Amino acid sequence: MLQLTEAQLEDFGRNGYLVIPSAIPSQILSSASSAIDDVIKSSSPGAEIRGPRNFFLELEHSAPLRALFSEGLLLAYGEQLTAQGILEMPWQIQVALNIPPFPHRPAMPHIDGFPPESDGRPGTFTMLVGVLMSEQRDEDHGNLWVWPGTHLLNAEYFRTHGADSFFEARGYPPIELPEPIQIRGGTGDVLLAHYLLGHNIGGNTSSGVRRAAYFRVKAKGHDERWREILQDPFLEYEAIRNKPA
Repeated sequence: MLQLTEAQLEDFGRNGYLVIPSAIPSQILSSASSAIDDVIKSSSPGAEIRGPRNFFLELEHSAPLRALFSEGLLLAYGEQLTAQGILEMPWQIQVALNIPPFPHRPAMPHIDGFPPESDGRPGTFTMLVGVLMSEQRDEDHGNLWVWPGTHLLNAEYFRTHGADSFFEARGYPPIELPEPIQIRGGTGDVLLAHYLLGHNIGGNTSSGVRRAAYFRVKAKGHDERWREILQDPFLEYEAIRNKPA
C-alpha cells in the first residue's frame, strides 16, 4: 500500500482533498466494475436519462463492492489522514453515473447532510472516499467539481454562527468561494475528501458514461460530536492537525 508523503498530508490539510493514482488492485477493480454493470442492467436509467443517476446499495448484499472498500485498502488510506483504528466500515455505497450529453456547469458547491436524519441530526460524516470507475483524465467528462479550501471556510462559518446554522444553510453555507477545480484521474484512482469540502456534480460532454463509487466514512463516535466537527475541521484528523497551513 502506498504511504502518503508529508507533502500529500499538507496538501490535504490545505485543500481538503487528495487523489491517489492507481490505488485499487486490478482484480478487485474488475470484480467491482462487473458488479456495477449488473446493478445498471437490473435498473437501467433509460435511454432518455441524461446527467446524474445514482444507486445507493447496502454493501452486505454485494461481496465485490464490499471488497472494493475493504480489500482495496480504502480504510487504510483514509486512516493515514485520521488515526489508525478510528474509521468504521461504511454500510452503504453510492454508485454514481453521469450520462452524456450533459452540458452542465455548477454555479456553487454544497456539503452533504441536509435534509437531516430521522433523529434530527445532520447527516454528517468524516470523509468521502471515492473510486473512479471510468477514465476522467480530461475536464467535462462527468468529473466531480470541488472548491479547494472550503472545508476550512465552512468550519469558520459554523464557528462564527454556531453549529445549528447548518440547518438554515441547508447544505449551502454562504461563504466567499475560491475557484473550483474538476477532479481528474483514471480508473482505479482514489479520491479522499474532507466532509466539509464544498463539491458538486459537473457536466459530461464526452462520449462515455462517467462512473464512480463513493463511500461516506465515519470515525468512531462521530454522531455524538457532530457540532464540534462542523466547527473544528481537523477534530477527527489527527495526522493533519498540526501540519503547516
